[in-house]
Amino acid sequence: MADQDATPVFQIQRMYLKDLSLEQPNSPQILLEQQQPQVDINLAMAAGGIAEGVYEVTVTATVTTKLVDRTLFLIEAKQAGIFEIRNVPEDQLQGILSIVCPQMIYPYLRAIVSDVCTRAGFPPIMLTEVNFQAMFEAQQAQAQNGNGSGVLSSAN
Repeated sequence: MADQDATPVFQIQRMYLKDLSLEQPNSPQILLEQQQPQVDINLAMAAGGIAEGVYEVTVTATVTTKLVDRTLFLIEAKQAGIFEIRNVPEDQLQGILSIVCPQMIYPYLRAIVSDVCTRAGFPPIMLTEVNFQAMFEAQQAQAQNGNGSGVLSSAN
């Protein structure tokens, strides 16, 4: 009975960079090219329990920049957060993990990707804003159709 009357809890325990890689497989020769590169950005989100009422949520950005068929650079960054979420109805928990938590993590991921581009000697790539609610709803629709992937993709 005390659990039913308990106050909902939502706290950020920690934000951290979980993984980061930069590859420039065709450097230095490709750096002399004067063409406009093609940029492909893929985002993925994952969430899972790590203890009772404690969850890890990750947002991963994979940025691939190519000149014709050769890779100029590839960045993969995974930003994560640990969240304490207790006394929340089960039907609301998935929305919190898939919408609220990624919205808190994403600004850190955007800054990291931009910073890595600059430090690698390229103009910064600013990841666009993401509507995690629309992404969650699309995943729910795909899951109902038996094809849930959890990946959002865009090309510039």
